[in-house]
Amino acid sequence: MALFSKTKTKKTPAAVAAAPVAAPSVNNAKEVLRAPRITEKAGLMQAKGVYVFNISTDATKRDIIAAVKKMYKVTPRSVRMVNVPEKSVRHMKSGRYGVKSGGKKAYVYLKQGDSITLA
Repeated sequence: MALFSKTKTKKTPAAVAAAPVAAPSVNNAKEVLRAPRITEKAGLMQAKGVYVFNISTDATKRDIIAAVKKMYKVTPRSVRMVNVPEKSVRHMKSGRYGVKSGGKKAYVYLKQGDSITLA
């Protein structure tokens, strides 16, 4: 049993492309789009047709597009994702230090005239 054998097996392109990417289910869509991000900046951007969501850390742009289509019945024009870093914070009363967890957020751009009602 050799670790580095000279004969290599090649994967056929049909076998690699055979696994289809499934659209997320409704429950999975809620896991991808965790919550709308309600901030002052996000509120100003909604007037321009851009909506901001907290998303799962392993979500991809295609997952976000499919989740927005399922949950809000709107097709996004584009999606941009941002990693939010962790932040060290100090508690005012006790003086102890801690860490505010980071995460990921997505900017979802909609077509002119489309809108999402966030409740």
